[in-house]
Amino acid sequence: MAIQPPKKASREDWHPARILAALHMRGITLKALAKQHGLASGTTLSRAMTISSPLCEQRLADAVGIPVQEMFAARYHADGTPKGRGIRGARILHCKDSYCQHNGNHSLRSKHHENKF
Repeated sequence: MAIQPPKKASREDWHPARILAALHMRGITLKALAKQHGLASGTTLSRAMTISSPLCEQRLADAVGIPVQEMFAARYHADGTPKGRGIRGARILHCKDSYCQHNGNHSLRSKHHENKF
């Protein structure tokens, strides 16, 4: 079985070790924080350090006492609003129509997308 390299957060985001250190300096463990929020284990919170999960990101930032946009700068604008993520983020950038269900498949473009991509 091949060994996969660990997932890395963006260079703009806090390193997972820094998040854990900040929590531990406040006497909080991931397990205790998870229990406080009704989660079965700290795994969900630890995943949020490398994979987008807005609710868990907010929980981690609140526990440390800093704004979520500071801890996860690559995922949030300076005002705290989330940046577009994945294919939905790309759709938001390309299409302003609220009814649009464009999923990135350019072969299925509707008329209102003809000049936008």
